[in-house]
Amino acid sequence: MEKNNTKRVCLWSGPRNISTALMYSFAQREDTRVYDEPLYGHYMSQTDADEYHPGAEEVLESMETDGQKVVDWMMGPHDKPVVFFKQMTHHLVNLDHSFLEDTINIILTRDPKEMLPSYAKQVKNPSMRDVGYAQHLELLQYLQERESEFVVLTSKSVLVDPPGTLRKLCDSIGIPFDEAMLSWEKGARPEDGVWAKYWYDSVHQSTGFKPYQPKTEPFPEALNPLLEKCRPIYEKLVKYAI
Repeated sequence: MEKNNTKRVCLWSGPRNISTALMYSFAQREDTRVYDEPLYGHYMSQTDADEYHPGAEEVLESMETDGQKVVDWMMGPHDKPVVFFKQMTHHLVNLDHSFLEDTINIILTRDPKEMLPSYAKQVKNPSMRDVGYAQHLELLQYLQERESEFVVLTSKSVLVDPPGTLRKLCDSIGIPFDEAMLSWEKGARPEDGVWAKYWYDSVHQSTGFKPYQPKTEPFPEALNPLLEKCRPIYEKLVKYAI
């Protein structure tokens, strides 16, 4: 595909935000190729996250760690008219952001009161950098300043009404909705990153979007300071949600 004929969709998520389920959803489209967190190796090489992320050594060994090379590849030719890059917003570290003006940007967020306890089961004592809310807001403001279009999506809206929300999403990014996006076969996908064994068990057991269920267990007291930082940012983001 020539560059100008390819729709490059970047899903900018935080962790534990149904981003993998959305990647699986887009993978069901005949017109779409999906890629799993191509900037993860770059992020690991630029931060100390390799000291505490599960499977960090495998990530660094299996991926390109030069972020600019990854961006050049993303913006180069692809074999499908739509390419979907599942991304983490906090992976945009020490990178020229100008390529974002030539991508379709979806910011995926989740209520931190639901997200933080889930993430803390994998990464102890998470920081603001780990969870991505501040980077979400920075990305939104960057796109606004350049009058670039963006979409804000909440995990809850997808889970409450998958067909309705995915129709809205597809309309917003200029592609037709495809019913195939609502279900997939149980198990892993070949596009999964090497970190899948640490993070993707739930989606591997699924065949579609699981119905939304509010959290019922008590919120961990140790996470309250982080929640207080994340909550006002989430409230700003959600005002833009479709």
